[in-house]
Amino acid sequence: MTFRISRRLSRRRFLSTAGAGAIGALAVPYLSRAADRPVVTSGVQSGDVGADGGVVWARADRPSQMLVEVATRESFANARTLPPIAALPESDFTAKMLLENLPAGQQIFYRVRFRDLAHSGIESEPVVGRFRTAPGDRRDVSFVWGGDVAGQGWGINPDDGGMFTFATMRKHRPDFLLHSGDTVYADGPIKSEVTLADGKVWKNVTTPEKAKVAETLDEFRAAHKYNFMDEHLRAFNAEVPIFVQWDDHEVTNNWSLSKELPAAYKERNITLLAARAARAFHEMYPMRESIVEPGRVYRTINYGPHLDVFMLDERSYRGPNGPNQQTAYGPESYFLGPDQLAWLKRALLNSRATWKVIASDMPLSIIVYDDAANKKGSEAFAQGDGPPRGRELEIADILRFIKTSGIVNTVWLTADVHYAAAHYYNPDKAQFQEFDPFWEFVSGPLHAGTFGPNELDNTFGPEVKFIKAPGADKQNLPPSAGMQFFGHVRIEGASGQMTVTLRDRADVALWSTTLDPKPA
Repeated sequence: MTFRISRRLSRRRFLSTAGAGAIGALAVPYLSRAADRPVVTSGVQSGDVGADGGVVWARADRPSQMLVEVATRESFANARTLPPIAALPESDFTAKMLLENLPAGQQIFYRVRFRDLAHSGIESEPVVGRFRTAPGDRRDVSFVWGGDVAGQGWGINPDDGGMFTFATMRKHRPDFLLHSGDTVYADGPIKSEVTLADGKVWKNVTTPEKAKVAETLDEFRAAHKYNFMDEHLRAFNAEVPIFVQWDDHEVTNNWSLSKELPAAYKERNITLLAARAARAFHEMYPMRESIVEPGRVYRTINYGPHLDVFMLDERSYRGPNGPNQQTAYGPESYFLGPDQLAWLKRALLNSRATWKVIASDMPLSIIVYDDAANKKGSEAFAQGDGPPRGRELEIADILRFIKTSGIVNTVWLTADVHYAAAHYYNPDKAQFQEFDPFWEFVSGPLHAGTFGPNELDNTFGPEVKFIKAPGADKQNLPPSAGMQFFGHVRIEGASGQMTVTLRDRADVALWSTTLDPKPA
């Protein structure tokens, strides 16, 4: 067998082999390179899957080319090799590729390698992932949703099983995860140890970058890479596509363009922080990119005849977190903003799916104060009891539009508040009554502190059908307390019935309801 040796050895690689001639001049450089192959550092992910394809993602540890094979058999006997794409320092060695022209309703297997750009003969070990394309027929659809990961300093604790909720969700073999935001807590340092109320010690896996709030681009990237260190999350990502949106903690708590940053931040420009956070967010997740508006988060994902998902962005276009008491719609009361609001109306009107799931990172009627200690300022839609004002004007507008346009079977899914709840919106109980009844379901945290319950306002008449929260005297419970929640949705192919179940990380079904679709 003949080995070809490159003459362009780095100084480090040269020194590592010098003086080892007794082993053999040819064998040593070969073995050295074999031990220094590129590494797939954070597992693989897929996302934004439709009937004919989806996006795959991976990250290398050096400048590389990502090599992807795709097949409909786990053996890869019929694999199709796709053109390589670069993973460069400018994107923190991440790369993502849109897989197209795939069959609908089919299990798809993909295999990812990285080829060292400096030494084209050296490749990483392969990592395999899978996803199922959206159905072209009326088959059953199952998915999970939730938000809030590694919040309040509760990081990866191997003694507690790590991010165990992801292992629980994986057992259900869902078609996808709808991630409702707070994918990371860029503003939340992770300490090595936290003493609990009972005297026990919570022990976190730590990294240098997570010892402080994220301010640089690399620190925002590191917040995402920290989560990928968890074995349960990586295993989940390799099998379950993600439909992801962002909320505040990808940047900093309760951020808007008027945000006054705490003293922990040396960088005082919130616009610059948000720009760095957005770049890291888009680098780290397998989202389809918008040519119209690069970096756009809001989008429609069509998932077969029974389901369309409308992913909202309630951060990028909002006005300041102020009193929001305006009775006329304008920039001070923007939450979705006019362009996104117009898009949502068009998308709902054009949808032919049985169910229209509106993925809202914040609940509609749960009051979230910007200044929680003094109960001042509005972080969310809800402005308190009374007729619509401020940000509630957008919700009134879209609910009125849904009713007058004859749009049926809308369901709102959300997270953010770190407890589980089911709200039924009844116009007979509301101050604003120009809408048809609908459901909103709240889940999470997936791995963060548990809070709540919060106050509700009566503007849109939410009736509490279920709530699971620690109570006012037990706030910020750690994941070890067991109050980590996710939602599970199943749509029955033959009837179109939707069953929504709220579960905890031990997979106990806490509450469930089945909704019959109304004819269009």
